[in-house]
Amino acid sequence: MTVIKSKVNRRSFLKSSALAGGGLMISFSWLAACAPKEAAGLEMPDEWFDLNGFLKVGNNGVVTIMAPNPEFGQNVTTSLPMIIADELDVDWKNVLVEQAKFNTDIFTRQFAGGSQSVRQGWQNGLREAGAAARYMLVAAAAKEWGVSAGEIKTENGLLSHYNGKSAGYGEMASLAVGIEIPEDLALKTPADYKIIGTPRKNVKGKDIVTGKPMFGIDYEEEGMLTAMIIHPPAFGMRLKSFDGTAAKGMNGIKDVFTIQSFPNDQPRGYFSTDAFTDLVVVTGNSTWEVMQAKKAVQVQWEKSPATKITTGGFGRTQEVTVPAGLESSTDHYEQMQSVASKPGRIERRDGDPEAAFKRAAKVIERSYTAPFLAHNAMEPMNFFASVNGNDFKLAGPLQAPEMAEQAVATRFGVPLENIDIKMTRMGGGFGRRAYDHYVVEAALISQKAKAPIKLVYTREDDMTNGIYRPSYHATYRAALDEDNNLIAFHAKAGGVPESPLHANRFPAGAVDNYLAESWQIDSNITIGAFRAPRSNFIAGAEQSFLDEVAEAAGKDPIEFRLDLLKRAKENPVGERNDYEADRYAGILELVRDKSNWGQAEAGISRGVSAYFCHNSYVAHVLDVEMVNGEPKVKRVTCAVDCGIVINPLAATNMVEGAVVDGIGNSMYSHLTFRQGATEQTNFDKYRIIRHREAPESIDVHFIQNEIAPTGLGEPPFPPVFAAVANALYKATGKRQYNQPYMVQQQISLG
Repeated sequence: MTVIKSKVNRRSFLKSSALAGGGLMISFSWLAACAPKEAAGLEMPDEWFDLNGFLKVGNNGVVTIMAPNPEFGQNVTTSLPMIIADELDVDWKNVLVEQAKFNTDIFTRQFAGGSQSVRQGWQNGLREAGAAARYMLVAAAAKEWGVSAGEIKTENGLLSHYNGKSAGYGEMASLAVGIEIPEDLALKTPADYKIIGTPRKNVKGKDIVTGKPMFGIDYEEEGMLTAMIIHPPAFGMRLKSFDGTAAKGMNGIKDVFTIQSFPNDQPRGYFSTDAFTDLVVVTGNSTWEVMQAKKAVQVQWEKSPATKITTGGFGRTQEVTVPAGLESSTDHYEQMQSVASKPGRIERRDGDPEAAFKRAAKVIERSYTAPFLAHNAMEPMNFFASVNGNDFKLAGPLQAPEMAEQAVATRFGVPLENIDIKMTRMGGGFGRRAYDHYVVEAALISQKAKAPIKLVYTREDDMTNGIYRPSYHATYRAALDEDNNLIAFHAKAGGVPESPLHANRFPAGAVDNYLAESWQIDSNITIGAFRAPRSNFIAGAEQSFLDEVAEAAGKDPIEFRLDLLKRAKENPVGERNDYEADRYAGILELVRDKSNWGQAEAGISRGVSAYFCHNSYVAHVLDVEMVNGEPKVKRVTCAVDCGIVINPLAATNMVEGAVVDGIGNSMYSHLTFRQGATEQTNFDKYRIIRHREAPESIDVHFIQNEIAPTGLGEPPFPPVFAAVANALYKATGKRQYNQPYMVQQQISLG
């Protein structure tokens, strides 16, 4: 066992108190009102006992565990309860899982983003919740049996003593009233885990495949209207006037009016990004009727002036410049190339890189670009709102409910306690549903319509309304001496409208002379978090370049990286390196061994890439075969170090999904602009990966260690881009510098 402080003062969620009417409760009792759901093979108890805000035990030993974080496919609804269940020492087959209500009084960080759900849950209360409940049940049994608590064992929901006495958890739950949680709470060591580290199927899998109403798009209430918005046709434009007379006369249409999501003079939260604040709204009885009515609304647009907006969040406040003008991708690329040729903002300097480049025997310089990308979550953007005076009932798919709640409170000037948010399952997210403008829009529409409404975006609405992955540019230089040793490295990266540079990541710390510069170009096109923000581009550029440098040095690409990492471990340069060299080297060694690197089959070309982000390390070896002149990904071998793996099945699925997603984005996806308008508005022009283009096999391997769990939703994604590029080079003899690799003829790079 590991003994830690129980943190009983943190919202006192472990503080015991008597449940009126008998039974056991630790802190917040709202779970007692949860109606138990029937589950195949489980007999529902006659009575539930709330042990804490995370779980309740039935009198027959069945346990309901709450999944606190939003779910969009990363399967935290299974993984987080597994952590609680293991510390509770209950049989997993006797566990029911429910999506927790959004409640900041009980739960810490109900947020899906940054690959932090498991990591933060592990650090902030999940293990304690299970261990505290187990402690109380043991103490109750010890008191009842007149024995020492240290003599009682727990296993699979059963308490036992060597004298022969035994009882199920359900039998002891009501007897634990008044038992205090100690300041020092014992937690299991990895050797004692029974559920953590074992493969468990998605607890909601059957509901998903049988079409149960779980998603926001499924949510309905009596009297609910459907609402859709009309936003400007281009970034850099705004609403001038509208005429909804014709639309109002159409069947099923209730009204046509305008809303303003965020006034320009109102400070916005970190996730309150919204390019188009003045919107035309159509409300009606059904989605089809409203879609048709949108076409009948006559709208006049005008160019927007330059503005400044104050944004805040995560302890920072900044003033953002939103320039005027109708921007085009061809202009963006010309601007980026121009700015990239000038000195940037120095983010890190080690040694004397300028002098090292002057004395170099060989200098390699390459530039890399990437276009904007759209999220295109499978479930259309949507949200339900019912506003009655100062009371707000909200429901839908969102990644950051706490920030959405704050945005609504600020926009309407109401206290947080007036806002009730129901979190539904999300049909995709990875950043898109962290932004709360559509929640505020839904609330404004309901308030003005004086009715409950569900706001629904069409695919075109979403693709032309942001939020996008930025467009990027990076230039790398490397200096080699006469013996082909890397003596200097220079990275300069920027984009529209942010830089992707991570100045303290590899190969920083492995080169004596190192320089990192950044720059950015202001834009009125809204951007935001996109799976592994910034890393999703810079990893591809960096790892593609390192392959080319390794070739120029006459070295194997894996051994070249391992040599640098050996230097970073044994004699690191600088003190700000944000990676552990031995863990980084570990994934390269594992992927080398598992892929049989250097022994590719005839006709197979291989590319390797490795990257650290979101606290985890991932390496891929990707095998490509040319079929009728087109590349076919045959196999991807993956090595991952994300600490303790809670659910190997879910973790493997996450890596597999990231690989497919990365192949599709690197090879096909792009979003371009002409005069402020997206040139791709639906899947007829926005190319995503097809089923037949997915790898034939993905072989995932995890480093086995006892390091606390780290991120996994995002880390496997960035290294895919360079693994693809490096494999394509081996297959075709052509280096890839501009994403997407397979449709460059469709994009003008200026």
